[in-house]
Amino acid sequence: MQRSTKLVSAVVAAGALLTLSACGSGSDESRGGDRNGTLVVGATPVPAGEVLAYIQKDLAKKEGLDFEVKEFTDYVLPNTALDEGSLDANLYQNAPFLEDFNKSKGTDLTSVTGVYLPPMGVYSKKTKDVSSLKEGAVVAVPNDTTNEGRALQLLASQGVIELKKDAGTTASPADITSNPKKLVIKELEPAQLPRSLEDVDAAVINNNFALDAGLSPKEDSTYLESVENNPYVNILAVKKGDESDPRVEKLAKLLTSPEVKKFIEEKYKGSVLPVEGS
Repeated sequence: MQRSTKLVSAVVAAGALLTLSACGSGSDESRGGDRNGTLVVGATPVPAGEVLAYIQKDLAKKEGLDFEVKEFTDYVLPNTALDEGSLDANLYQNAPFLEDFNKSKGTDLTSVTGVYLPPMGVYSKKTKDVSSLKEGAVVAVPNDTTNEGRALQLLASQGVIELKKDAGTTASPADITSNPKKLVIKELEPAQLPRSLEDVDAAVINNNFALDAGLSPKEDSTYLESVENNPYVNILAVKKGDESDPRVEKLAKLLTSPEVKKFIEEKYKGSVLPVEGS
């Protein structure tokens, strides 16, 4: 797979995409520009789908917002559907991922607001400390551009590898300048990473896939990202020009409300971190 098109599909290995409709089917008239209809929002099941379900149940009616959630088990189709108009908004990605998607796919999607950080973590069944990885250890990382770069930067922050100073959010194994432990970097589909833990020495796993697999990022990871100055906060995204859609503005207001911040803190207990000030 060419690096420029390595945006991940979490179900390629299964040969099919499972797309779940969480809250009813909706109608085509509610999409593609009708700002008075039902807002259709794409999301991965955890944590985005759960946060949106809470808003639907407890907050949306008071705000006068009618929205439908469609859940996806991959990282490509929510943006493709948003660009094509079958979604009005989505919540599942960070800004670097969105920027890379726009660049590689020629789309014009944009962020409305940051909501929370699903911290990426290092997980292992063979060591309790990243720095204790043995020489020649196999470390699995996501195989899409931005999440791989994020994983490598995380490993670099722990001193087990060094990267070129200008590697940034799209760092690749080719940007590793020092690898004293001779770590073997194994690129895998993000959804496969939790299942790889039996076969590798460590894996750098996206938060949603860790939660889906029954892992607690706070309790089970050997190292977890901090929210401070973190560019990987998950965002509510729309097609450029739709930021002023009144339905989108209402949802953004609810997503950054004190009630949602409290919900995230109480439900995820540090495994998902609300953005400061939300």
